[in-house]
Amino acid sequence: MFLLLALLIGVISGLRTMTAPAAVAWGAALGWFDVSQTPLAFMGYRWTPWIFTILAVIELIADQLPSTPSRKVPMQFGARIVSGALSGAAIGAASSLRFGGLIAGVIGAVIGTYGGAALRARLAGSFGRDLPAALIEDAVAVIGALLIVGAVS
Repeated sequence: MFLLLALLIGVISGLRTMTAPAAVAWGAALGWFDVSQTPLAFMGYRWTPWIFTILAVIELIADQLPSTPSRKVPMQFGARIVSGALSGAAIGAASSLRFGGLIAGVIGAVIGTYGGAALRARLAGSFGRDLPAALIEDAVAVIGALLIVGAVS
């Protein structure tokens, strides 16, 4: 169960890099799951969810700009993999499966990056413009992250 949730939070990282760690940090900080005795204890610190939330909001805004690079360029893709690894490891740590969660999160991030790009392109094509597709992807990422983190508790 936890490895599936780690994979799914990785998919969210592939959609929106900072949304997954923000949701996971909130779950850890609110005590929905315990990472305090792991190297990921910082995810449950008081300020961590706020920092990740600010970064997530900035990302949601920046994603709407035409100058935002593709999620598949090395820098963007690498950030999504790191985000998926961190988020997946934190979810995995809740059941002593930190390394398995990390791997599942990375796999999910790759799936979310390429699958999200393909789905968004199709949606944008059907709408005739990108903004509605981007907003749908934002909603899926935020709601999905909340549901996944809620399922961990």
